[in-house]
Amino acid sequence: MNNKITFFIGILGVSLFVVSSILGGVLIENYSVNSQYISESYAIDTEHGRILRIFGFIPSGLLITSFCFLGMRYFQTSSLVKIGFYGIGIFYGLATTVVAIFPCDSGCNKELIEPSTSQLIHNLIGSLTYLFVPILIILIGLGLKKSLYKVFSSLSIGLGVIGILFVCILVSNANSEFIGLYQRVIELVFVLWIIFCAIAIKNQSPNYNKI
Repeated sequence: MNNKITFFIGILGVSLFVVSSILGGVLIENYSVNSQYISESYAIDTEHGRILRIFGFIPSGLLITSFCFLGMRYFQTSSLVKIGFYGIGIFYGLATTVVAIFPCDSGCNKELIEPSTSQLIHNLIGSLTYLFVPILIILIGLGLKKSLYKVFSSLSIGLGVIGILFVCILVSNANSEFIGLYQRVIELVFVLWIIFCAIAIKNQSPNYNKI
């Protein structure tokens, strides 16, 4: 598979995620991007949630997973790079699909009052995503530090640090009126990383030993 197809897979994956996230909020009256999670826009009781999950979030996650597994071969294959790409493919790509298959309860049941199994799975996978993905992005940046991809390496480290910062803010302010905004900054970090990675891939040819 050539680099332009891999580029397209990554861009399509994040585009589906972004469009679905925006549409989900627009379709719900009085929905607030500042105070509500993205997951609330496709929760189990939402009118358009099933459509958003089936045609938006589920394929988005599968495309991002494919992009990560395919994209790794365009970079120096150090242990850090391998761990990073496989990890992001699993904890971001596949996780996006899983949380869509298991949507949260109405309002995402933040107090976890008699939560459904779907809610518990949704929370667990989401927590793993925010715990691991920023670190995995940094690992890739560190793994590429001595390669020809110095700009992408620096971007990865910077985005990863921003991601960790906002995950800490989100976790420490779980009842804040800005939790939706904090989450969206984290998701923006992930989306930007995929875009920058896709651009780096588009401009290169597969090379397993590039240094």
